[in-house]
Amino acid sequence: MTTVTPAARTGAAQEESRPGAFAGTRTLIRFNLRRDRVRMPVWVLALFLSTLSTLNSRKTLYKDPEDIEGLVKTMDSPAGLAMSGPRHYLDDYNFGSMLGHQLLGFTAVMVGIMSVLMITRHTRTEEETGRAELVRSTVVGRHAHLAAALSVAAVANAALALLLAVGLAGQGVDGVDAAGSLLYGVDHFAIGMFFAAVAAVTVQVTSHSRGASGMAMAVLGVAYALRASGDVGNGVLSWLSPIGWVQRTYVYVDDDWLPVLLTLAVGALVAYGGFRLSLRRDVGAGLRPDKRGAAHGSQALTTPLGFAVRLHRGLFAGFGVASFVLGVMYGSILGDVEDMLGDIDQLQDALAEAGGATMAESFASIVLIVVAVVSAVYVVMAALRPRSEETAGRAEPLLATGLSRARWVGSHVVVAMLGGTATLLLAGLGFGISGAASTGDGGLFLKLVGASLAYAPALWVTIGVAVLLFGWLPRATAAAWAVPVYAFVVGYLGQLFEFPDWMNDLSPFGHVPQLPAKDMSWTPMLLLTAVAAALVWAGLAGFRRRDLETK
Repeated sequence: MTTVTPAARTGAAQEESRPGAFAGTRTLIRFNLRRDRVRMPVWVLALFLSTLSTLNSRKTLYKDPEDIEGLVKTMDSPAGLAMSGPRHYLDDYNFGSMLGHQLLGFTAVMVGIMSVLMITRHTRTEEETGRAELVRSTVVGRHAHLAAALSVAAVANAALALLLAVGLAGQGVDGVDAAGSLLYGVDHFAIGMFFAAVAAVTVQVTSHSRGASGMAMAVLGVAYALRASGDVGNGVLSWLSPIGWVQRTYVYVDDDWLPVLLTLAVGALVAYGGFRLSLRRDVGAGLRPDKRGAAHGSQALTTPLGFAVRLHRGLFAGFGVASFVLGVMYGSILGDVEDMLGDIDQLQDALAEAGGATMAESFASIVLIVVAVVSAVYVVMAALRPRSEETAGRAEPLLATGLSRARWVGSHVVVAMLGGTATLLLAGLGFGISGAASTGDGGLFLKLVGASLAYAPALWVTIGVAVLLFGWLPRATAAAWAVPVYAFVVGYLGQLFEFPDWMNDLSPFGHVPQLPAKDMSWTPMLLLTAVAAALVWAGLAGFRRRDLETK
């Protein structure tokens, strides 16, 4: 007869009471969906509506076969292929293949960003704030957080895929059929889940949510660069990129499902790797141990400004590189503008309204708003950093010392202003170098650099709006994102679709002189600077009068 010892009974009872690895996943899915009840619809609807808008704009811009033939000649160039997709789309260039060629690579990046941020928000951020440890102390399995995050990402990507499949097929546009629309939607689901899986790995590597997001974004950037390089060359490098895989479904041309199945299969393997890696670390820790700091810290870290620079340097580095690359990409096509847009009446009207001695200058003045909006995204993130420090509880110990509230917030504002101006400068340098090379006009370099820097006061106003919300309405700071979004919709798309002038006047970017097409005017620049100073002052006054909020 076998005797069961008390220790064995205790071990067996503990084993039985231990929750399964996925216990509590359904509850966390519902909780995450509730938390994302605003973010998710905004992302999905923005991507869906922008796709429909692009399709309808193509119908308006390219009405005649001659227009499409001219576009094919323009896109069949190294710069055109790098900014769009593989050459095979050009063999049957209808409105559907235009969508797959010109838009799929861009929306793949946006869907990837959405998925990365979603995974990081529901996993590593929860651990970094300590909430995951509290939840895990209940009947919740080790894999529940990651499984719930991936499930919510799948819901978002599936919703987008369904909207695209149904919405595009219902447009009744030549070349946009139901079969191609279904594949187009599945392409977005596949690429979104692939980068969700990449984020599932990066959140295991580092103990910081920003680091995890940055690593995943770096993979996304490399994937896009490989795709662009491969499409310009022999196509080999494109097969090393998941973005290249989904573009090689040749949607609305061949409708090849094998590349999208490859994307889903590799993404599933990467996600499985994320679950396996999670077993090799503790809650709140990362696989990569934090580096030991220097024995003696820099003297600059003892000042509010130096400490703020240290906090913002990673964000600035990423946006600085992205801005420079964006400028180079736009500059590379500047020499082909006349061939690309010469026969498109609607764009000709927009360029004529912009003015300029040459079509290249007119085109540059229009696309610079995109460069400025990218910098505006950076300054909003930088200006709202005090809010994240406050809610995480890290601001309270600092402000308990002799550091004043105005100096603390002011240091972040200064870094945001200088960093935003620097991103404009980097974009202008890339735009100027590449634009001067593609047009053969060396004098264009300084013009483009100056035109980029002209948007600095508009960036400062954007920072002022964020500081004002932080000071008086801290729970409404997300409204600061309306400034760059509105600037893009009205400032860029509005020029193409002829929005009323009063709509452009509501944006600070609408008051910036459209250099190099028009002459410089210092009055709006000075007024924008004064408005920015007033907004920052009012925001600081509000912050001094309210209580700190922590979560």
